[in-house]
Formats: sequence, structure tokens, C-alpha cells
Amino acid sequence: MNLYNVILRPIITEKAVGKKEAERTICFQVKLDATKTDIRTAVEKLFKVKVEDVRTATFEGKLRRRGRYSGYASDWKKAYVRLKPGEKIPEFAEL
Repeated sequence: MNLYNVILRPIITEKAVGKKEAERTICFQVKLDATKTDIRTAVEKLFKVKVEDVRTATFEGKLRRRGRYSGYASDWKKAYVRLKPGEKIPEFAEL
């Protein structure tokens, strides 16, 4: 898998920023078929940091309605990546 295809985008929410500051954990939206090993390798190579732990969560798409039309949003996967002590956290989540 290509490194740039594993990580789709960083997730910048109140919860994610709180985890970043308190637990040194960054949050990403990743490909649905990406494994924890793929995510670890991609983060280490792209941001040049050492990863301590990777946790993932898969979410089912919700029912969305627009007037009389309805459909489902796509399923998606989130990864929580904890960095090793002493590693500098990437600054893409500055608010």
C-alpha cells in the first residue's frame, strides 16, 4: 500500500485536540482496509516520529436524507496513534 493512500486526513475536533495535548495521541481518518501495521509505518515515515501504539475504530455509514431521497454515508475508519515519549508532535492540528 502507498503511504499517502493509507492516511486520508487528520481529524481535528475538540476530542482529538484534547487527546493530542493530554495523551500525545494524534487522530487520523484512514483507509477502511488499512491495518495497524500499515498505519504505524505510514505515520513513522511521513512525520519522521516513533509510534508507541495504534488503536483503530470502524464506523458504519449513517442514513442521510435530502427531502424525499435517502441514502447511506460511506463507512469509515479512525486511527488513534500514540507517539513514544520525547517525540515531537506534528503541528497540523493548530487552531
